[in-house]
Amino acid sequence: MPKTTAAAESERVLVLQGGGALGSYQGGVFEALDAAGLRPGWVAGISIGAINAALIAGNPPERRLERMQAFWDRVSSAVPVTEAAPTDTLRAIWNEVSAGWIAAFGVPGMFKPRIPPAVMYPPGAAQALSVYDTSPLRATLEELVDFDRINAGETRLSVGAVNVRTGNFAYFDNAKQKIGPQHIMASGALPPGFPPIEIDGEHYWDGGIVSNTPLQYVLDEETPADLLIFQVDLFSARGELPKTLLEAAEREKDIRFSSRTRLNTDLNLKLHRTRAALSALLERLPNEFAGFDGLQLLRDFAHERAVTVVQLIYRSKIYEGNSKDYEFSRVTMQEHWAAGRADVTTTLNHPAWLNRPLTDGTVTYDLTGDGRPAIS
Repeated sequence: MPKTTAAAESERVLVLQGGGALGSYQGGVFEALDAAGLRPGWVAGISIGAINAALIAGNPPERRLERMQAFWDRVSSAVPVTEAAPTDTLRAIWNEVSAGWIAAFGVPGMFKPRIPPAVMYPPGAAQALSVYDTSPLRATLEELVDFDRINAGETRLSVGAVNVRTGNFAYFDNAKQKIGPQHIMASGALPPGFPPIEIDGEHYWDGGIVSNTPLQYVLDEETPADLLIFQVDLFSARGELPKTLLEAAEREKDIRFSSRTRLNTDLNLKLHRTRAALSALLERLPNEFAGFDGLQLLRDFAHERAVTVVQLIYRSKIYEGNSKDYEFSRVTMQEHWAAGRADVTTTLNHPAWLNRPLTDGTVTYDLTGDGRPAIS
């Protein structure tokens, strides 16, 4: 790997989007970043990203990869085939069969069909609110994640969920509160498949209902350090015009769950220009304004850190369809994992961001899309 530069020496943050079975891509990303010595000091996640984040923050550095591999091996064990079908057409059929198996029988270590089914429970019963029972996920988290380590705060962990009663977004952050398995499960409780999770008398669903990326939360937090953010997305906002109903369903899901990275970056660039203009104005103020009560507030607002956002976006294969986020077969998991590893290798060997001198403001890079760097 190439030698890191000033940008890579900033406080490192790993931002993990939700996306179910696609989350094994994040495992490959983490493996390659860890091998390059780019260990995060802060991990933020939504849904499957929250689970991966907990596996990172909840283990010592030397065991993180082992525990993440253990999780993905377990959840892909229901369909353990490791040889891909020889053509894209056959692979597309295989993927749908695999996804159908998961829908019918669940995922080991994650969720199982509710028996009896939800419709047989009276309204108001906890079992009446979801198709699946997620108690296996709690057992998996308790086995693979050390929550005492998380709450010791060595690595910051932030996971997002939605309050079912108020509809408001909420973040659970070990810098602000004690984190347990229930907080991770709440972030991944996508209805109507999974039940809401009760925390302190309130019930929470998957954070992806409101926003499928925790990037804005990270940017909004008042931290003085410059940030190097690896933003790992599992759905691509850009895509081709669909040609069939199935392609339309897949494209709709991509758009719905794709992150707000571009919007967040544009807003931060605008904020940067505003702060730069304010800073220049404050330097030119006549001395008679020195006693203005709000001057210090304006100076504090004008202060800015440097933020580098490196995007890593999983781009679906032609044979992956609308079921790609619940197609948990071993062969697909391994492909996603390898894609994450490869994208990090491409990115770390690209000079565009590695050679970037740190300056104030926000800059974002996508270096794996079509072989050309996208920088803004």
